[in-house]
Amino acid sequence: MERAPTIYDVARAAGVAPSTVSRAFSRPGRVNAATAEHIRSVAAELGYRTNPLASALPTGRTSMLAVASSDITNPYYSEIIRAVQNTAAESGYTCLIVDAQESDRLERAELDRALPVVEGIVLAGSRMSNSAIRQIAKQRPTIVLNRDVSDVPRVVADHPQAMRFAVDHLQGLGHDQITYLSGPQAAWADGMRWRTLLSLAAERGLHVQHLKPQAPTVAGGVAAATEFRHSPTRAVIAYNDLMAIGFLRGVIAQGLRVPQDVSVVGFDNVFGANLVTPGLTTVAAPLRTMGSVAVRNLIATLRGTPANVHSAVTLPTRLVVRASTGERSRPRAARRRRPAATVVSP
Repeated sequence: MERAPTIYDVARAAGVAPSTVSRAFSRPGRVNAATAEHIRSVAAELGYRTNPLASALPTGRTSMLAVASSDITNPYYSEIIRAVQNTAAESGYTCLIVDAQESDRLERAELDRALPVVEGIVLAGSRMSNSAIRQIAKQRPTIVLNRDVSDVPRVVADHPQAMRFAVDHLQGLGHDQITYLSGPQAAWADGMRWRTLLSLAAERGLHVQHLKPQAPTVAGGVAAATEFRHSPTRAVIAYNDLMAIGFLRGVIAQGLRVPQDVSVVGFDNVFGANLVTPGLTTVAAPLRTMGSVAVRNLIATLRGTPANVHSAVTLPTRLVVRASTGERSRPRAARRRRPAATVVSP
């Protein structure tokens, strides 16, 4: 069997010292960009591959990050994870993906397994308690997305601004009664949005109500549509786009028209929000920017920059208006049968 190339083979072929080859793979920021690219090109020609776990034994450095999401099947997280991976790769880091499946216990167990082999952690939509997050952060540099946890670096979307965008839009269309479709009780964003909605209602004389928490999925939105029948309003704001899409499916199956009978607004502007019929009005979160900013800040901390634990990095949102919202009109009795909406499969 042919001998696998070593770091010394790469160094000879590239005309550099073995230590330079080592730094090019383990700490690329400390090597001239052109030299690092030359070394990687030579290594690829020779078939050389690094072993990050073996390298970590004496140094504790694996050039690996863990990124945990509460549900990897949710397109909200796919946008963030892609940005995390791309930004990490630019600095020579590889990502280990943790899928918590909306379970705080599974999330903690998987992160405990990952801790020995990663240098830092990105928590995207964690369902763990604040105290559990702080315990993780004491063991590895950690940054939290879309959650305000004191004493831990975090990057969040501007949820109060996002809810104001949604309410301003609906109020401008003549709606003064709004139902909020609640997401998971453990979701920090859910509480922030509901509290903002209550505050806006008090300021503007609006009537608002919220339905019981549901899974942040299409199925959760369908379930919310069933509950909605008992206390309907002419406008609805959903915890996220998946719930909004499920809600569209549910109310249209009941014979209601969107937006003539009920206007619907989602959050996040995920893939699929513009593919349903009618297209979903939503408040877009800067998902890719959130992921990129989080990784850049985390890597800066790993390289010695003091972490900002005192205040969150807050990113702006924007309203995307589509056909699921319209002017308030007179109520119309629900029809017995209507064709179901065309939607993206959950």
